[in-house]
Amino acid sequence: MAMLGKAAIAMWWDIAPAWRAEFEDWHTHEHFPERMGVPGFLRGTRWTSAQGGEGFFVLYELEAYETLVSPGYLQRLNAPTPWSTKLMPQHRNMIRSQCRVVESVGGGLARYALTIRLSPLPGSEEALRAYLKAHAAAAAAQPGLSGAHLIVTDTPAMNATTEQKIRGGKDRAADWIYVVNGYAINAVTACDGDILNSAQMRAMTGGGPAWSDVYCLSHTLERAGAR
Repeated sequence: MAMLGKAAIAMWWDIAPAWRAEFEDWHTHEHFPERMGVPGFLRGTRWTSAQGGEGFFVLYELEAYETLVSPGYLQRLNAPTPWSTKLMPQHRNMIRSQCRVVESVGGGLARYALTIRLSPLPGSEEALRAYLKAHAAAAAAQPGLSGAHLIVTDTPAMNATTEQKIRGGKDRAADWIYVVNGYAINAVTACDGDILNSAQMRAMTGGGPAWSDVYCLSHTLERAGAR
């Protein structure tokens, strides 16, 4: 897929098996429609661990960076529904990154998403951006793959919201996030190893901690007229 808009919210969390069915019901029938009703929200996608684990990945695509601090969005964050209030505490190990879209190549939605969280060494930002931009262009044309996207966290200054407090306090955030989409899991998984084992990548990140996982598309909702 090519991402819609200029900003995004990328989130990872775990849901215990006992809560999974109700979580997916709530997220599909209440939470996604609520978010797509906020001006500036264009599309939401929910992904589940391709290995069958407890992890979820959720990506919201936004018209503009300013949507992150818009009155409509803040109103929802600070006035969660009773169902949201019940389910939010079950979001374990939350990572929530508010991002600018730096690069996005490809078209359509694919079945799988590789997500990589990483950080450049000081002074290597432009080199890493160029490397991932070139990688995204090549990946989008490879058999088994369909697109790739680089988003970078730029957390706006704001007070903790009611939703954050319900989840137990300040959320953690990633730094740089690289997402590769594809229709063949073998191609997506191979891309993971190619990136993380690249000598160029290691030189630009110092071989520092990088986290990655592969997810399978579970549900998507797009705002009417978003394209």
